[in-house]
Amino acid sequence: MKKPAILLTTLALMLAACNDTTQTTTETTTDAGETTTQTTETTETTETATPEATNAVTEGGGSKTGKENYVYMASSDLPTLDPGNTYDTASGAVLENVYETLVAYKGSSLTDLEGLLATEWEANADGTEYRFTLRPDVKFHSGNTMTCADAEYTFQRNLVTNSAESGNWFFAESLLGTGANANDDDTVTWERIDNAVQCDGETLVFTLPKTDPAFLSKLAYTGQSIVDSKHAIEIGEWDGTGDTMADWVGVDLSGSALSKDASGTGAYRLASSDATNTTLTAFEDYWGGAPAIKNWVRQIVPEDSSRIQALLSGDADLIDAGSREVVETQIAGQPGISVMDTTTDLSARGLIMNQDLEGSQNIGSGNWGDGVPTNFFADAQMRECFVKAFDSDAYIEQVQRGKGEKMNFLLPKSFLGYDESVPYQSVDLEGAQAACEAAHGGAAWENGFTLNAAIQENAPTLQTAMEILKANIEQMNPKFRVNIVTKPWSEIIDSSNVEAMVYGGRAPDYADPDNFVHTMYHSEGYYAPRTHISDPEIDGWIDEARSTIDEAERKALYSQIANKAAAENYYIILPNAIGIMATPNNVQGRTLETRNQMRAGGWLIKDLSKTE
Repeated sequence: MKKPAILLTTLALMLAACNDTTQTTTETTTDAGETTTQTTETTETTETATPEATNAVTEGGGSKTGKENYVYMASSDLPTLDPGNTYDTASGAVLENVYETLVAYKGSSLTDLEGLLATEWEANADGTEYRFTLRPDVKFHSGNTMTCADAEYTFQRNLVTNSAESGNWFFAESLLGTGANANDDDTVTWERIDNAVQCDGETLVFTLPKTDPAFLSKLAYTGQSIVDSKHAIEIGEWDGTGDTMADWVGVDLSGSALSKDASGTGAYRLASSDATNTTLTAFEDYWGGAPAIKNWVRQIVPEDSSRIQALLSGDADLIDAGSREVVETQIAGQPGISVMDTTTDLSARGLIMNQDLEGSQNIGSGNWGDGVPTNFFADAQMRECFVKAFDSDAYIEQVQRGKGEKMNFLLPKSFLGYDESVPYQSVDLEGAQAACEAAHGGAAWENGFTLNAAIQENAPTLQTAMEILKANIEQMNPKFRVNIVTKPWSEIIDSSNVEAMVYGGRAPDYADPDNFVHTMYHSEGYYAPRTHISDPEIDGWIDEARSTIDEAERKALYSQIANKAAAENYYIILPNAIGIMATPNNVQGRTLETRNQMRAGGWLIKDLSKTE
């Protein structure tokens, strides 16, 4: 039956929706769980709050950036500007303003979709074929007119280049029945890719091997944005044919030609981008009309104090604030700034304990004492030791300033399948010591170890989390040592980098619990190369849960998964934060009512304006 693109309630079985401000300047969550002034949320800190800091509005202040300019000062780099490779919040928050998808979330809804580059669509009775009518007279930034051929090229390119660095695995699962690319799965052929995405005249047709209730939600993900095929081919990207497919399978697109020379249909075009600055300018031929903000600049400013001063002086309209403590004690109450609490975010975050460190350059000697063996976290009692050594109550107080909520599973509480009856992790130093004494047959306790734990640079919240863990581990045994190592985020997420312990988390890509559970716990999930979790029983339950649309059945399966994961201590689960946001009073449109948590940036630049 045909659905108008104005609104469609997705079949995704979740109660609220993946990468994360009324008038914003803070509030958001990077992939490292850092509160950024721009997208999803997370809040973090290390001190005590003044009760007056929240929900405060102070008159005065003003912007020096100008009514048509918007300056965002960020703390970290951009891994990529190629939509086919984006799988991080920072990149997505830029690209969702340059490129557009077929469908998008409607308003602030986390489940209702409306047409963006599609005007309407229809599906067959069993949900294995979708036909999209595309919006006419849409221009790319190059001046080319969007046609069905561009959409066909986009999705086939994503299936061909599908890699560990991108989010194309979940799209490939829908269309090919596997999240792997042709190098890793010989059933992925050009014929299958070509048949999965076709143009019937100017109608785009998807053919799925089986029903996927989350398919439409997946199409709303920024990584499935439509690219300008003529432009891409002209600048040296894949030529769109099966003849050259082998040369492009799994290719790293992070620094691709398209990443440097973008051409999307969005309200903003990429004017320039280098190691420290990215500039977007309003696209004069945008089909949706001219935006109020004409120039958007993202500057990398590593120093927290410099970003805060720029915000307070009006030299920045948005910053990565870094923590709730910063917002409440250094920003709230200042002239021209509004601060308020938001809601518990939709992220799920934990500390990964990698069970297979073979080939790692980050394990010291690789032996007990001045390093760790490659199977350090493969021992369940060692994982239990670290889980029981982490004080989540201290984390909530020190990092989230009392505004946090414990989690028992890496799935947002508002999602289908979250089970409150599953045991919650809690600090137990006696139990931790007993587990450490027994781990590896006593070898860990007798010989000691030196563990390198990696965190993103300029991430004080993760620093605090690791310090809490470090203190409790090291006080058990003088032979235990935890080194906290800071690295660029792009280095941490590089697929060739093998860390023993590192942050792992996600905001929802699409509206279905499978997006979290398969990603974090399945042996073929996105985080599998970082966790090396291999649990056939959990794999079976996950596979069963993603193949049925029966809500009661899925709920029961996710409860089983959560209980088994808790018993095995696969992650140190971090509490979720209640978001906080701070915004200059002259920024209009950045409100809780207009925010959509499924967007990497929460709001699109085109929907914002400034009064001065």
